[in-house]
Amino acid sequence: MCPTPASQPAMFLSTKVGLTVNGARHELRLDPRTTLLDCLREHLALTGTKKGCDHGQCGACTVHVDGRRVNACLVLAATLEDREVTTVEGLAGDGQLHPVQAAFLEQDAYQCGYCTAGQIMSAVALLGEPCGESDADVREAMSGNLCRCGAYKNILAAVRQARRGIA
Repeated sequence: MCPTPASQPAMFLSTKVGLTVNGARHELRLDPRTTLLDCLREHLALTGTKKGCDHGQCGACTVHVDGRRVNACLVLAATLEDREVTTVEGLAGDGQLHPVQAAFLEQDAYQCGYCTAGQIMSAVALLGEPCGESDADVREAMSGNLCRCGAYKNILAAVRQARRGIA
């Protein structure tokens, strides 16, 4: 197959994608290879979700799809038609922080803040998942979210506080 001559514009494939993000419906035309992460950040200007490794290894891009945590860098936006996506921007309601967000602030569970949104989204999901009571159980459940600053002690304290407050 010959490459497209420079004088001819390359064809841009796009597909219509309907997404519900943080309760709002969005109709978008996207390259079918667009990840949910890039869609959120570049097309919807929701920059709370961070691009870390772009390989699903760090958890900085954790969001919820239908209430379950996913790495947004590994999911194609076009596969989420009629699904509910929640980002860190969608957690607070009626001017009140989500209990996990409040616990992260109270426990000083961040340093540089880069991983914080993914950590919070993972912790919120953990509250609805079967997870043992011990710190080791929480560490295991949160193991997909890395903090390069090493704020794990405070993150664990925040999850503990949120679990007590919600239970």
